[in-house]
Amino acid sequence: MNATAAPEISVVIPVYNEEEGLPFLFERLYPALDALGRTYEVVFVDDGSHDRSVAELRTQFERRPDVTRVVVLARNAGQHLAILAAFQQTRGRYVITLDADLQNPPEEIARIVATMDAGADYVGTVRVRRQDVLWRKAASRFLNRLREGTTSIHISDQGCMLRGYDRSVIDAVNRCSEVSTYVPALAYTFARHPVEIEVAHAERTVGQSKYSLFRLIRLNFDLMTGFSVAPLQFFSMSGIVIALLSIAFVVYLAIRRLIVGPEAEGLFTLFGIAFFLIGVALIGLGVVGEYVGRIYEQVRQRPRYTVAAVLEQDSDETRRLPQLPAASLPAPRAPAEPVRGAVE
Repeated sequence: MNATAAPEISVVIPVYNEEEGLPFLFERLYPALDALGRTYEVVFVDDGSHDRSVAELRTQFERRPDVTRVVVLARNAGQHLAILAAFQQTRGRYVITLDADLQNPPEEIARIVATMDAGADYVGTVRVRRQDVLWRKAASRFLNRLREGTTSIHISDQGCMLRGYDRSVIDAVNRCSEVSTYVPALAYTFARHPVEIEVAHAERTVGQSKYSLFRLIRLNFDLMTGFSVAPLQFFSMSGIVIALLSIAFVVYLAIRRLIVGPEAEGLFTLFGIAFFLIGVALIGLGVVGEYVGRIYEQVRQRPRYTVAAVLEQDSDETRRLPQLPAASLPAPRAPAEPVRGAVE
């Protein structure tokens, strides 16, 4: 493929400590893309890996420099910011995201491309016969329903990153400057013809999942606070209801005191009600804090990520950046490959 010509398809793959699984990914990904019979590029983005993932990516770049590009971040920015960093580098008409763990087969990319050829500008996917552990399935179902109830984002399976985006959607996403976001939901807001299809799902064979239960909860906080004010409205309405109930309860106690007289009974009930109201107030304060925290992160205007290096064909210069340890990124061979530094 001519490096100066824009490919039809860009495949974006975030990588974080996937040294063991990358060779298996390369074995299946490139034949699947070659079988499409269309021009393509694969944009890997290393999200601050601590193992030899960068070295593996460098080796693969040397094998297929015509269709491979590697973006190396200086430090871990998180999966979705890493994907946004790769989006800035993509050139294809269709951009497809894929995890590096092979739980979503690369062979499914052909179905996404066919769906986009049919007119969709956003292709979401739903995993059939999920091979995750039970707690992940239950947590995902609960958080999916919670997100659907608090936002206008209609995504059946938010945990599946195998998705397709038209260039118009990618350009709109690239114009955004949000610090905390969820890429599929952000892209969904710009799509005119979103479509969902079912895809196969496999069990992870090497490495470990990077998403713990805590990170799943944090992700849904980003979803709820980044795309809806429903949590704030919920606590506003709850405050009104609780205030009205409190007034009614005070009136009831006043009448009871006039009829029955002073009483010491029910003291622990009052304590229980007070602690409940304090708990509700603290939860509401926490929700407000989530929004304030997002505002604080945004107004600081710090770079969302730092690109330490970009490996691609046909560049005028090659230079070693201090952020990359020699063990992770071997010295370049002749002819020189490009390395560019950038901050976003």
